[in-house]
Formats: sequence, structure tokens, C-alpha cells
Amino acid sequence: MATYNGAIFIARQLSSILPQLGSEDEVVISDDSSSDDTLSIIEAFADPRIRILRDNCFRSPTYNFENALSYAQGEIIFLSDQDDEWEGSWVETALRELETVDLVVCNALMIDAQGEIWSGSDAIFEGERKPGVFRNFYRNRYIGCCCAFNRQVLDAALPFPKNLPWHDWWIGLIADSCFRTRFLHDKTIRYRRHGGNASPTGGKSPYSLRKKIAMRWNLGVPLAARYIKMKLRILG
Repeated sequence: MATYNGAIFIARQLSSILPQLGSEDEVVISDDSSSDDTLSIIEAFADPRIRILRDNCFRSPTYNFENALSYAQGEIIFLSDQDDEWEGSWVETALRELETVDLVVCNALMIDAQGEIWSGSDAIFEGERKPGVFRNFYRNRYIGCCCAFNRQVLDAALPFPKNLPWHDWWIGLIADSCFRTRFLHDKTIRYRRHGGNASPTGGKSPYSLRKKIAMRWNLGVPLAARYIKMKLRILG
């Protein structure tokens, strides 16, 4: 988990995560110099499974996530935003699916700041979603808070390249390139839209065409280089 001034929702999120974990699991939280009560709220849980990485100054959710991931010790990794909530079946569902694939992406219910499900279309994903590098390079469907993956994917994704637009896009395409991915219909995350989200997921993209091209350039060039490196390692 990457946190930054998440005091409003962080307690709800941790309360939805911790009951699903075992005694040997961990929650690695990298905090990007929060100035609100985020850290004190986390500390109040007094849960030995929580590990807080303090005094960071990334000013970037992407590289804040990279820091958290670099400290993860488990064989299975779940990405978590600070302001969502996990349904009680998410961990069980992901672990079952990860017996046969390397990365899974669930669907999610859209909720508002009060936790109420959005009226009308309540799913973060509509229509069919499939693995495929070119398909997901064109439009990112690897939403971090909905992703879980194994250690192989993590080791291939780290370290992140410079100027990376989004961590989940990168991890998803790494998995798509050399591993097995699966999209699930299960809505096992409650994805909160509240006006202060770090990404525009679930809404219209705010980026210009020039920005979109630059983002894909900064993603595609290092992705090709990482793919070649991984293949040469396998062959060599």
C-alpha cells in the first residue's frame, strides 16, 4: 500500500484487509510524507503484521508503490490503495486463481465517499477484458487496486524505469509479456471515487493527445527493453 494524506479512509481499508490475512502475512505501507493523521491511524491498529516505511518524499504514487513493493517479502503480492475497501472474498479468490496463473485482476464496485454504490453502472469495468500486450498497451485495464500477482512477476517488474506513468500499467504489461494473466468478473474490491483520487480510473481521461503519446513512449520503450532482457536471461 502507498499512502499520502489518507486519514479519511485508511481505517476502513485496513479494517477490510486485516481479517483476510494470516498470522504470517504482512501489510507493507510506504508513506509519502503525509501531513495529516494517516500514520497515527495506522499505528492505532497495533497490528504486528503492519510494516510502515516512513519519511519518504517521492511525491509520486508510482514510485511510492515501488518502494513498498521493494520491501515485500511474500510470494503473493496484493496491491492496495489507501481509500478503497476489500470484499471478504478477495484474498481467497485471488489465491485460488493464482494457483494456475501469475497475475489476476478482479472487477470492482464503484462507491462514493460515503461507501454507497454508484447508481446506474456500478462496475469499474464494463464489457469483456482479455490479456494481451497490445490491447492493454492501448488502453490500460490493469487497475492496481484490483491486482494480485506472484513473486516472479514482482521480480521482473522491479526496478521501475524512470518517468513511468503508472505502476499498475507497467506491472500488468510485464505480466502480459512473459507470464500468464487472468481477468475475473468477480467484484471483490469496492473502488471509491471521491474527487481526490490519484488516478482518473472510472472517469474520462484528463490527458491531452500529446500527453497520452508521451506516456506510452515512456512505458513502451522500457517495456521492450525489459522484455528482451528477460528473454535473454531465459535463453542464456
